[in-house]
Amino acid sequence: MVVVVASLFIWEHDYFVYAFIYREARLVKLKKTAGNVFRDLGFGREEAANLKMRAMLMVELEKYIRAQRLTQRQAAERLGVTQPRISDLVRGKIELFSVDTLIAMLRHAGATVDIRVKQPAA
Repeated sequence: MVVVVASLFIWEHDYFVYAFIYREARLVKLKKTAGNVFRDLGFGREEAANLKMRAMLMVELEKYIRAQRLTQRQAAERLGVTQPRISDLVRGKIELFSVDTLIAMLRHAGATVDIRVKQPAA
């Protein structure tokens, strides 16, 4: 198996987010978390929240593409982007996507995106 250096893979299952990192051609520890996996990886609070939101939106887009059995070209046409952008999406290049872009792509797919804000307890 060829391992890509420093790629982050994230997926959801039963309300948990799983993540693992490949570094230097070896698998680093798999960790299960019920919170924000990005906080667990050492990102600051705001950056971790933004990364988690983008990851969740990317997962929804990938689910849509798989459920519709779309090629990257077909997905690009439906989601209003280019095929290379779909390639970046399915390869998990989270740093290349903003929340706004991902929401726009989901809207092109016909999805409704609801955002909930939780205020901290006083």
